Amino acid sequence: MELWARVDAFSGSVRDRAVLLTRWLTRSNFAVFPGPSDDLAAAAASPLLRHLWEALPNELGWISTVDHKRIGTRYIVTGFVFFVLGGIEALVLRIQLARPENTLLDPATYNELFTMHGTTMIFLFVTPLLSGFGNYFVPLLIGARDMAFPRLNALGYWIYVLSGAFMYSSFLASAVPQGGWFAYVPLTGREFSPEAGMDFWTLGLLFLGLSTTAGAINFIVTIFKLRAPGMALSRMPLFVWNILVTAFAMLFAVPSLTVAAALLELDRTIGTHIFDSTAGGNPLLWQHLFWIFGHPDVYIIFMPAVGLVSTIVPVFSRHTMVGYLWVALASVTTIIFSFGVWVHHMFATGLPPLALSIFSAASMMIAVPAGLQVIAWIVTIFVGRPVWKTPFLFVAGFLVLFLLGGLTGVMVAALPFDWQVTDSYFVVAHFHYVLFGGSVFPIFGAFYYWLPKMTGRLLDERLGQINFALMFVGFNLAFFPMHIAGMLGEPRRTYTYPAGMGLDGLNLLETVGAFLLALGILIFIMNVLYSERHGAVAGDDPWRANTLEWATSSPPPPYNFATIPTVYSRDPLWDRQSERTTIAEPEALRLGRRETLASSVMDARPELLMRVPADSIWPAFVALSIGALFLGALAGSLALAIIGAVTLFLGISGWLWPAERPL
Repeated sequence: MELWARVDAFSGSVRDRAVLLTRWLTRSNFAVFPGPSDDLAAAAASPLLRHLWEALPNELGWISTVDHKRIGTRYIVTGFVFFVLGGIEALVLRIQLARPENTLLDPATYNELFTMHGTTMIFLFVTPLLSGFGNYFVPLLIGARDMAFPRLNALGYWIYVLSGAFMYSSFLASAVPQGGWFAYVPLTGREFSPEAGMDFWTLGLLFLGLSTTAGAINFIVTIFKLRAPGMALSRMPLFVWNILVTAFAMLFAVPSLTVAAALLELDRTIGTHIFDSTAGGNPLLWQHLFWIFGHPDVYIIFMPAVGLVSTIVPVFSRHTMVGYLWVALASVTTIIFSFGVWVHHMFATGLPPLALSIFSAASMMIAVPAGLQVIAWIVTIFVGRPVWKTPFLFVAGFLVLFLLGGLTGVMVAALPFDWQVTDSYFVVAHFHYVLFGGSVFPIFGAFYYWLPKMTGRLLDERLGQINFALMFVGFNLAFFPMHIAGMLGEPRRTYTYPAGMGLDGLNLLETVGAFLLALGILIFIMNVLYSERHGAVAGDDPWRANTLEWATSSPPPPYNFATIPTVYSRDPLWDRQSERTTIAEPEALRLGRRETLASSVMDARPELLMRVPADSIWPAFVALSIGALFLGALAGSLALAIIGAVTLFLGISGWLWPAERPL
């Protein structure tokens, strides 16, 4: 603190002041951030910071890294791989349904593919991939150097990838689950599913739930405690708001799925009969437990995508977000409402009419905050000056598709209509418009918006426009006819249909649309591979954006910020030249230590220096140990389970063992 006073009081030129500060920094163990000479401090501190924060450039570094950017990238890449796998499964299903009475797939194989398609897209693709964007960009958006619990962050990724491999190993074991991604009992009990496929499914989701819970806790603590000075809750980027409410939803929703999966596995392995009506159990209990998770999960998927839209719209509209507080409040309200509408998945199960009417009204009410957000986006675009780049095209496509999905959502919230279309292709069309249109299109917009920051290269704009056109046209060709097919009576979850029912042309059109959609995704992959080597250099801020991640280099350095920024508005990069921006009193971060600044929850006042753990192999070791435990449970091997338990104890001990010297 005294240093800055001495430097400020020095009457020499800017160059002389820089020399003075550089000499002091080379002799001292402290770097003072932020202050009047931020660029100088960064230049002097960067080599040491890079040495402290950069992972080892070998295989050990690849395994042990806790850098949130590398972990976020892995989530994104792994999630996209699962997206491709789920897409291939969907294409095979569409080939089977392209013409009536097709024999490409037998009923059992069809059930296996649509089960793994739904499980992959819901559990292994969209939620983890959006969490990957959160992992990569939340610390950058809030001006921090890493997540609050970096090793827990690494553990979450390793558990996620191992749980996905665990579930997909069912193909190698010729025991693929066939009960649908919703796993309704009694069809998934031991009597009707004696093979091990459903054991892969239940144990895989229990394994995956550990990753989801760890990630949610990490996001909440990071957002509440590591925001840059001045970034009060009312100044947080809307993407950060949406990640925060999503994390809370995960904490409250995932336990219901965990309990349901554990009870189903107990029914299957030791015969507890919890869901067996012939022995005093209740099969409807499964539906309640599953959909108490399942419907909030729709918004766990949707809310980060909403944050992506709220990030992209102001930048390409060249206007601050209209109704910021209302959009943030709508995100909170939507998550709260989402826990009170699960029964609309059970309107046809014979529940009391009064209960059904209450949940029907709640299902309609949840459209209000969603509509408020749509209005805010449209008004922001209307009052701004839109720049029609590829990220903005995907956001515009999202608005169209989500509005259509929202309209059909209100329709199925009405009891008489739902009773007519339940378990038909109308419902399939509805949730694909909401989930695919409402999440995948923003995800691709985010790819085009944020990959230049992650790789340092811009994606090709012409290929991007072709990518968008193919995906938008293909999506509508694939899923809009399903509304009509459902109204004509085509049931979902059936592997074929008879000719002459008016469904032949619709299903063929849906298959053509699915392949157009796949072609658009293939164009995107080609664009990424081409741009990685030949794309235009992005620079630090190619979009003239408003949030802090664009204040760093592209790609960002391992430590994110040599100078911890101070925030004075909701759009810090747009306001940094305004007269309202002044130099704050500096905070000290010690050179030679992995530290970031912790701040108060409400108004982000600096409180303390938080030490950030170094890279470690223990998260990967612990994840492998937990995987061995689950594999032992699946195989009924007591020896493997004991090995997993012992190595888990050793891994946790190594994780918690104090370092010889603090870092």
